Amino acid sequence: MTQKSLIEQLNWRYATKKMDPAKAVPQNKVDAIIEAIRLAPTSSGTQPFELIVVTNPDKRSELEIAAGGQAQITEGSHLLVFAAWDNYTEERIDHVTQINTEARGELPMANDYYENLKTSYLPREAEINYAHAARQAYIALGVGLVAAAEQEVDSTPMEGFDPSAVDAILGLRERGLRSVVLMPLGYRDPSGDWLLPMKKVRKSLDTLVTLID
Repeated sequence: MTQKSLIEQLNWRYATKKMDPAKAVPQNKVDAIIEAIRLAPTSSGTQPFELIVVTNPDKRSELEIAAGGQAQITEGSHLLVFAAWDNYTEERIDHVTQINTEARGELPMANDYYENLKTSYLPREAEINYAHAARQAYIALGVGLVAAAEQEVDSTPMEGFDPSAVDAILGLRERGLRSVVLMPLGYRDPSGDWLLPMKKVRKSLDTLVTLID
């Protein structure tokens, strides 16, 4: 079988509106998508978010209600919840320093870098730091969507949900986290998805891209 190019895979993927509840995503494919998310770049390598993988049917039913009845949450087999740090703290940044030291050895330059990061981040308002952390989660979301396409697994990015309700259902606030975006995984139901037969619509290159040479 010929390997599809990245562009072919991105043309194949779409924001799936109807998933087949009889088809579960194999664990090896879920693992590959999660690993791609883990490897996604983030500002200063801080990875200021966590990924919550929800397969429990009761929890997903609650989360579907919190997301206004978007059925992909329960029709798919897995729900990925990207939850950002609610704030940058000394302990969190020190942990980033620690894992860098464990992987690379003692590097004074890296230690100085993260000390400077604390000087910059810690005095800021928590809401500003949360917004910054949430943007890093979105970088990982983009990588996750591409990884799902590479695995030929359907996915849908979802912002339309009540974050307070999602946080309460999953106990995120107690862990210093806030939900940012949801990403159900599953397989499209060709018989019931109104979006599937429609042509992909994107801006033209000359509309989207400005070349400065």
